[in-house]
Amino acid sequence: MTQRMDSRLKTTLSHITLQNPVIPASGTFGFGINMASLYDINCLGAISIKGTTVEPRFGNATPRIAECASGMLNSVGLQNPGVEKVVTEILPQLRKIYRQPIIANISGFTIDEYVELAAAMDCEAQVEIIEVNISCPNVHNGGMAFGTSPESATEVTRAVKATTKKPIYVKLSPNVTDITAIARACEEAGADGLCLINTLLGMRIDIRTGRPILANRYGGISGPCIFPLALRMVNQVAQCCGIPVIGCGGVSSAQDVIEMMMAGASAVEIGAANLVNPYVCKEIIEELPKLMTELGIEKITDIIGMAK
Repeated sequence: MTQRMDSRLKTTLSHITLQNPVIPASGTFGFGINMASLYDINCLGAISIKGTTVEPRFGNATPRIAECASGMLNSVGLQNPGVEKVVTEILPQLRKIYRQPIIANISGFTIDEYVELAAAMDCEAQVEIIEVNISCPNVHNGGMAFGTSPESATEVTRAVKATTKKPIYVKLSPNVTDITAIARACEEAGADGLCLINTLLGMRIDIRTGRPILANRYGGISGPCIFPLALRMVNQVAQCCGIPVIGCGGVSSAQDVIEMMMAGASAVEIGAANLVNPYVCKEIIEELPKLMTELGIEKITDIIGMAK
């Protein structure tokens, strides 16, 4: 039986109501189906499913995970079964056991791929929000990520927005000089919301061999070590944009969720912490009402952006 949710935790993303602000981030929670064997995932505010590409992807060569202080590096390479299997098999399976909003994370290597993915998700009643990962390399522009320039971010956002009636939330890369310029470009191009941050680019070296630990040389850093950076960027973007922000990056506790929302986030995604403790989202949801009472917070939405 699903535990009754504290009404003080309700928040919204565009016109969609979430029973609480806690969302497992794309990648570390899979498609949610396997996690349902551990606890009732209907306690979650929403689920951002594993990043989906047009074609199935095996991902990068191994090793593709490396540890670092207070975090980890990954170079998984968007391993997923492809959009056809996701929409015909996986989403229907998830909807049978999960009644809360589903966020579909899409990743393209060309504008046409983003359009194809958005069109596929637009047809799916199971999907409430489309999360557009613009950290992918643009294969038609020398491999530079779509999210590293306002121009390319604009192009992707406009193309996806023209393809779907569902809210689109653009997931921003932190590997830029000024994330606010990218955020404003996405907002002006029609984005309904933003999600940030994605992983920061990093590296580890095996000192016994002198070679990179990751087969792909570089990988994305996630975990508690990036939380202060993520918090700063969420605050900057929330202050310069008028659309909802989903905050993520190193969140691992109820205190972190409160901080993210004070910085300006309307909801919060939890990524790497799921790999350390698969129950972390459930535990945070249970802890939030107690912490709110302790801090004198009447409704979770009251604190959004209070750290101006």
